[in-house]
Amino acid sequence: MALSDCRIIELPKIHDVRGNLTFVEGDRHIPFDIKRVYYLYDVPGGSERGGHAHGKLHQFMIAMSGSFDVVLHDGDRERRFHLNRSYNGIYICPMTWRYLDNFSSGAVCLVLASAYYDESDYFRDYGEFIKAVQARQK
Repeated sequence: MALSDCRIIELPKIHDVRGNLTFVEGDRHIPFDIKRVYYLYDVPGGSERGGHAHGKLHQFMIAMSGSFDVVLHDGDRERRFHLNRSYNGIYICPMTWRYLDNFSSGAVCLVLASAYYDESDYFRDYGEFIKAVQARQK
């Protein structure tokens, strides 16, 4: 998988005068089954989150409230995505370095993940991530 596989996915939006409804179904709207859900909130202004990659984990991030940027890097190219709608999210494939920044006040980032937490799947050092990417390209 490559950076070109990471993309914004628009979710179903059911309009209603009482308020809109959006839903996500694993293996239907996003390309994996959902095993874990977590969220980031109360991120102080000027802070970054993320700063890591996963070897096997697939993720889908949604700005449930407010906005933030997701910066992705595949070891060769970098792309920045701005999330600010609760009916859009970004699919992040394995072996993609990511960090989040530019959080608005009150922003909430919901993350859907393809696996349970596993520390051994993390690349927390960018240099080690680049070495792993280069090893896979050989």
